[in-house]
Amino acid sequence: MKHTTSATLAAALTGALLMGSALPTHAQATDWPNRPVRWVVPFPPGGAMDVIARILGDKAGKALGQTFVIENKAGAGGNIGAEMVARAPADGYTMMITSIGMATNKALYGKLGYDPVKDFAPVSLLAVVPNVLVVNTSRQQAKTVAEIVAAARQSPGKYTYASAGNGTSIHLAGEMFTALTKTDLLHVPYKGSGPAVADLLGGQVDFMFDSITSARPHIASGKLRAIAVTTPKRSSTLPGVPTVAEAGVAGYDVSPWFAVFVPTGTPPAVIAKMNAALLAAMKQPEVVARFEQIGAEAIGSTPQGLAQHLASETTRWSQLIAARDIKLD
Repeated sequence: MKHTTSATLAAALTGALLMGSALPTHAQATDWPNRPVRWVVPFPPGGAMDVIARILGDKAGKALGQTFVIENKAGAGGNIGAEMVARAPADGYTMMITSIGMATNKALYGKLGYDPVKDFAPVSLLAVVPNVLVVNTSRQQAKTVAEIVAAARQSPGKYTYASAGNGTSIHLAGEMFTALTKTDLLHVPYKGSGPAVADLLGGQVDFMFDSITSARPHIASGKLRAIAVTTPKRSSTLPGVPTVAEAGVAGYDVSPWFAVFVPTGTPPAVIAKMNAALLAAMKQPEVVARFEQIGAEAIGSTPQGLAQHLASETTRWSQLIAARDIKLD
């Protein structure tokens, strides 16, 4: 499989961002927004992505004097909502929050109704919400990464890990773990994190790299044991839990990120105004507190910074997906 380089992707993204600079949109940009803005969330309500959009949309909308209307368009790993936004007018009145799928879906799906680079202009990174390797606390022989790896190597194919579905960051976290530890764990996909966690609590599956948002209540109640977080740095939400890399798996890094994109051709001045409003909203105490509740680490970026991040993530994940021969259709 031929992989596009990060530099090429970054150049393409930056070029798409700048294409609108020659358009006669100054008037549109100076009075934006003069009507409600539609913020598409391509997943169901209730998850970290939805919570982030709602809290930031509320604060940014108040600052800009217009309502940010959250619209959940779930399905096909985020592809239904993304395709809808790709086809929307490039006027600044349709935006999308998305995740790591923006970097993985082109490699995972044989056919997409949109191009993650050509059809979208980047606005800003928003936050990282770590995944955390968890086990049922009744499993006394699985208290560390080393113990899990040892057990998996002793009994190849015996142990299972649940995910919220094929191609999700939870699934890919497991794929990277098995690749780097050279273990054979059986992946068990579910339709969402909820039923996966339910079976983990019930003992039907052995492990899970769940989002810290949904796992933390069960960790706090003592029903799940947090083994390690997937990000390069420890989570401020679970400061006593080591990273997977710290626990002995060198090079391990799965950082589920959330970011905002708009249709290609959206005026750069509008993108700049949207970017500034989102970055300002993330500094508000109420937003900081809400992010902490769901385990989100605010990051923020320039549009160009998001373009570069998407490019490097696309290259990295495409290589893993090809090596592990993961296909969703």
